[in-house]
Amino acid sequence: MDHSFASALVLLLLVLDPFGSLPIFISVLQGVAPERRRIVVLREATLAFAVLLAFMVAGDGFLRLMHLSERSLEVAGGVILLIIAIRMIFSSGSQIYASDAADSSTASGSPREPFIFPLAVPLLAGPSAMATVLLLASRQPQQLMQWVGAVTAAMLVCASVMLAADRIRRWLGESMVSAVEKLMGLVLTAIAVEMILAGLKRYFIGTL
Repeated sequence: MDHSFASALVLLLLVLDPFGSLPIFISVLQGVAPERRRIVVLREATLAFAVLLAFMVAGDGFLRLMHLSERSLEVAGGVILLIIAIRMIFSSGSQIYASDAADSSTASGSPREPFIFPLAVPLLAGPSAMATVLLLASRQPQQLMQWVGAVTAAMLVCASVMLAADRIRRWLGESMVSAVEKLMGLVLTAIAVEMILAGLKRYFIGTL
């Protein structure tokens, strides 16, 4: 399953699910002083971008080191995305890292700024996002700059959503946020199934 810049950007946004993570953003950032939130959001988004970029650039070397084929990675990535999509459809995004967010805000009885965990990793640069960028880079390495651009654009969207989390939730309401998350889960389910089928097709055709 080949991707363009637009389809890669859409896939990354579905995997990162910034709108479905609105309750988590609000919970984690509520203990941060308002004048510090912009700095914290930009810092965490930059750290997440660096992690994903490292996985993207080192993708081919990682596959060779682990003796993995692109077909197995494609099927594995599809399975991971399918699990994430099912969780998006049948549960609320706020349940995924709810306890972690609470811990980061109430440690030692007082709020503290999140640093790397849980915003940068695993909320933004989680296993599914890492598998996605690794798959993009290994399948179409000649378009590496497009994938870097797609990750950059996706992180800018996530950072914008984090900065405007309170206002967005007030504008849309809880029910609309939940509906958007489930709709994104349905689309991601179809993409995940397509990735699995493409990997299986490449495997069986290659072994005939």
